[in-house]
Amino acid sequence: MTGKTTKEIVARAEALYDDLDFTAARAWKEAEPGRHVIGHLPIYVPRELIHAAGMLPLGIMGGGDRLEVIHGDAYYQSYICRIPRSTIELGLSGRLDFVSGMLFPSICDVIRNLSGMWMTLFPDVYVKYFDTPQTFEDEIGGQFYIGEMRELLEGLERIAGRKVTDDDINASIAVYNENRALLRELYALRAELPWQAPASEAYLVARAGLVLPVEEHNAMLRDYIDAARATRRPIKDNAKVILTGMFCEQPPLNLIKSLELAGCYVVDDDFMLVARWLTEEVPTDGDPLEALSHAFLHHSMSTAAKYEPDEAEKGKFLIRAMERTGAEGVIFASTSFCDPALLDRPMLQHVLDEANIPYIAFKYAENSGQMQPIREQAGTFVDSIKLWSAA
Repeated sequence: MTGKTTKEIVARAEALYDDLDFTAARAWKEAEPGRHVIGHLPIYVPRELIHAAGMLPLGIMGGGDRLEVIHGDAYYQSYICRIPRSTIELGLSGRLDFVSGMLFPSICDVIRNLSGMWMTLFPDVYVKYFDTPQTFEDEIGGQFYIGEMRELLEGLERIAGRKVTDDDINASIAVYNENRALLRELYALRAELPWQAPASEAYLVARAGLVLPVEEHNAMLRDYIDAARATRRPIKDNAKVILTGMFCEQPPLNLIKSLELAGCYVVDDDFMLVARWLTEEVPTDGDPLEALSHAFLHHSMSTAAKYEPDEAEKGKFLIRAMERTGAEGVIFASTSFCDPALLDRPMLQHVLDEANIPYIAFKYAENSGQMQPIREQAGTFVDSIKLWSAA
């Protein structure tokens, strides 16, 4: 343990969160000649391959509530979510002029179109729409996914000017295995002692990993977990809830804080699934692309951003999360016009109805400014949970 306090660690993480110029990533690139930074959108891409090529994966979460979108609105219609417009704004305003490539993972048609937009606006930047399998059989979907990763590797090798070996990738998998294990430990701490590791703090610390080298983020996670366990905080009469639907466009930090002020202990969520998509350790002693493909097909999160051959699996996944965390209710929170989240919600609500689990739903945007209605709705939800549990 380094002796850092939770306050110090969270302050560093919040400074990274607020920095829309990506100063830390720029400094990493400028520290040594020949370094490259590869941007990616919020949903899972195999960051291990970027790391193995000696590059920094940079998570682009949109502009949040601190960026005024001026030029970005000219490129998209108004009836879609805000993240593509604010991401375009980041690019056009020069905030991403240091990245050598941009990856657009398979989330929805909007992000697919954003990849094409990026090619048009920034023709000198490597751009790839990273597709995912719809068939979860190893010999079909698995081979397709391996092909996607090989194509990505070829693009990264052209930028790096060198080959990326299996040993390089296996070494990177090992580092990211540690990162995922630490994130699982952080989430387990939140479920066990949510007053010790508030969701708003854990969110910032986890999100720091999208702009820092993974090795540095691993150290930050360990420091925060140790400090959070050592710090004694008062226990509140809050209700444990799961927050779902926030897998792509991220909520304003004040939204998470508002839920906490309303009496919610958020013990699980689907924030930043790029870092938590794989649920088990990936083997590091064989063909790394086969290992990553197998992990994606058979050991990954069941969310609205992922096609599931078994229609009931997403509901089962949510119920297992309830059982694992001891959650008492579910909050469905999705951005306006988010087709994946809004299409999945009725099926998940049906599962919760059958299990007699309370839930509420609302929509938000990354630049939401008025939190009072959300706080009041969440507060009423918590009160109803307490009343039902006492009945």
